[in-house]
Amino acid sequence: MSKPLTSKILNSTVIVAGLGYFVDIYDLQLFNIIGKESIQSPAGLNVSDPLQVANLFDNNLFYWQMAGMLVGGLFWGIYGDRKGRKSILFGSILMYSVANLLNAFVTTVEQYQTVRFLAGLGLAGELGAAITLVSEIMTKENRGWGTAIIVTLGALGAVAAALIANFKIALFGLEAWQTAYIIGGVLGLLLLLLRFGTFESGMFEQLEKKDPSRGNFFMLFQDRERFFKYLHCISIGLPVWFVLGTLVKRAPGYAEHIGTATPVSVATAVMMAYLGLSIGDLFSGFLSQVMRSRRKVVLIYLILSMTTTMVYVFSPTLSASGFYILIFILGVSTGYWALFVTIASEQFGTNIRATATTTIPNFVRGAVIPIGVSFAALLSQTSSLVSATLIVGGVCFGLAIFSILSLPETFGKSLDYLE
Repeated sequence: MSKPLTSKILNSTVIVAGLGYFVDIYDLQLFNIIGKESIQSPAGLNVSDPLQVANLFDNNLFYWQMAGMLVGGLFWGIYGDRKGRKSILFGSILMYSVANLLNAFVTTVEQYQTVRFLAGLGLAGELGAAITLVSEIMTKENRGWGTAIIVTLGALGAVAAALIANFKIALFGLEAWQTAYIIGGVLGLLLLLLRFGTFESGMFEQLEKKDPSRGNFFMLFQDRERFFKYLHCISIGLPVWFVLGTLVKRAPGYAEHIGTATPVSVATAVMMAYLGLSIGDLFSGFLSQVMRSRRKVVLIYLILSMTTTMVYVFSPTLSASGFYILIFILGVSTGYWALFVTIASEQFGTNIRATATTTIPNFVRGAVIPIGVSFAALLSQTSSLVSATLIVGGVCFGLAIFSILSLPETFGKSLDYLE
């Protein structure tokens, strides 16, 4: 018999998993906020040429991080199905915490590339393991609350990163960007102490005794129905990272496009977007419990996000504060990340659940690369921010809506089964 499932929403595993994702998102967004500063700093790479700085920040180092996340998603997913969900929580947070600490002392491009790859490798495991573990230890009626709390806490990590970057905290003779990285590393290492309060999924412990084909990534491609479920799960997450990786990251350009007089800060834009995302995720989890449906809520959010994106592009001239409010609303409308990952977890059997749940969000994050490259190519060809946004955004939203309508409803589905 498996361990009895818990109906307690704020249990120790949910809280620890949520705090782990908080540190995960802190690091992920910290690079977006202070990356250029670290590249230009005499204590960092000491690069002064604007074109070289932009290339390192937007392409080189960012792609190394994404490569780490793609490799890590596969590694941690398979590892979690073979060795346990809890083991990923320890391994992944240890890796990206150490990478954070090392990131404070990089002085060459090669060192920065290596550290961002290792950080990506570690960051890739946290969310999938957390959602898989919480989904398997909670009752089917309440697990939506657990996963929503995890992602809500996680989104606040970006807010913390933006605040720390804005306050320019400099300790022990280090520069502010170095201190920000060290804070993330220390938080992660402290969090490891709390990990001992978590316990392994009873479903996985039963799985070890049955010893089927565990963590076989190729099982996702050996059955037509399973393969298309996998693709659909990836597709429904694309708009989230289109919004975060394009609309929010390029916020100064969009503000200039609509005629905002005061320059807009990327750090503040990220903070406002993730504040909205946190509220949106919590509310989407609430709605899915009330409506007893994942699909309907995701569809509602996709329509709201698509509408808000149109407003973002065609808005009349706004003040800087008005523009930040619009970004906040954009974040709220995109706050279905918790439901997206929960749906991914609920679509697959216990023997490949961690593999699917860990690789899917990391493939979505990795999709930022083709999305960004396509957007930049269209922007260079058309010189139109509006055209590039509508074409790339249209593809992302179109695929997501088609996919959520194609997936079966999973609310209340028992997860104690094998592929």
